[in-house]
Amino acid sequence: MHHVGVLALDGVLPFELGIPGRIFGAARDGAGRPLYSVATCSLDGGPVRAEADYGLAVSRDASLLARVDTVVIPPSHALGPIREEGRLPDALRDALAAIRPGTRIVGICTATYVLAAAGLLEGRPATTHWRDADRLQRMFTGVRVDPDVLFVDDGDVLTSAGVAAGIDLCLHLVRRDHGSRVANDVARACVVPPWREGGQAQFIPRPVPDPGASGTAATQAWALERLSEPLTLADLAAHAHVSVRTFSRRFRAETGTTPARWLLRQRTDLARHYLETTDWPVDLVARRSGLGTGASLRHHLHTTLGITPHGYRRTFRP
Repeated sequence: MHHVGVLALDGVLPFELGIPGRIFGAARDGAGRPLYSVATCSLDGGPVRAEADYGLAVSRDASLLARVDTVVIPPSHALGPIREEGRLPDALRDALAAIRPGTRIVGICTATYVLAAAGLLEGRPATTHWRDADRLQRMFTGVRVDPDVLFVDDGDVLTSAGVAAGIDLCLHLVRRDHGSRVANDVARACVVPPWREGGQAQFIPRPVPDPGASGTAATQAWALERLSEPLTLADLAAHAHVSVRTFSRRFRAETGTTPARWLLRQRTDLARHYLETTDWPVDLVARRSGLGTGASLRHHLHTTLGITPHGYRRTFRP
């Protein structure tokens, strides 16, 4: 039995607070026995003020965190000096300091601030809600903030993006602990996908380019017709009749990503289309989509979806 302790702070968001109990609580072994126990605590064992219009009765105090295998901290809208000054209140600092070495620690959404202020993310990769990514990076310069992903697994310390990304992270932990079968069963029970394509970058609003400006839309359309061909940044800039530096700057401003990452995403999407609609061998799919080799296609599908080309085809091809 793996013991999970959830720390509810004042101002906790009820949706995210419920994620660990729902996901870990649904995990069962082949005989139907629970694989996790989940207990919730507050700093002092007293009621917690929620972000919603009600309070929460919590019967355990933070000494629970010293006895569990995984600590999960959901986000709060009352982090106060943590978000403003990067400083932990004494009670919270003492509670985190009492966690045993080797305990897995998880921060959901803006709880990443708590982990950063505790020094747990120094020199490590992490993520948080996209609205807070820039602020987090400015406040904690030693943290390698990735604003694009749904979650970051750095071994014993894990962080997620906002809100429902906590579900993705908890499902990932179940998969890491007990394999895909158990994680997929949990996902089915909770009526959520076992994994989601892409990261939180797709949810970040991008400013619409000035229609009067010289944009890159025509070059994007030109490139989409030539994904199977080798395309360099210089090729794209030449088509747009601007310098490489100017093209890169305009492209990022309009799309929120680099030309290289955009090309890779388009080629991966084209490969998925071919896997769904043709019987082509994997190597041919890779060549026709511009990914080069079957090994390259396998790598990119595994990185973005956690699945092989054959697994993807079995799942999505009628």
